[in-house]
Amino acid sequence: MPRVVVDVMLKPEILDPQGQAVANALPRLGVNDVASVRIGRRIEIEFTGEPDLDRAREIADKLLANPVIEDFTVRLVEADERAEARS
Repeated sequence: MPRVVVDVMLKPEILDPQGQAVANALPRLGVNDVASVRIGRRIEIEFTGEPDLDRAREIADKLLANPVIEDFTVRLVEADERAEARS
């Protein structure tokens, strides 16, 4: 069954200390070609019936994201896409 995925990220103008910490640690792992890292959240919503993108946007706007400092995107993901994302 398709799921709705909500990706929540800090707005570009908001500092991301977690992302900066990861970016600063990468050279110690031998990774020197990464310019920056931003950390966000992925939320998967499974509806009992057909996926409702409008309802998911409402949920994200009112509950999952802080619109003052975060942006979010809402998209439909099929089962095969979820499997690829986890590997």
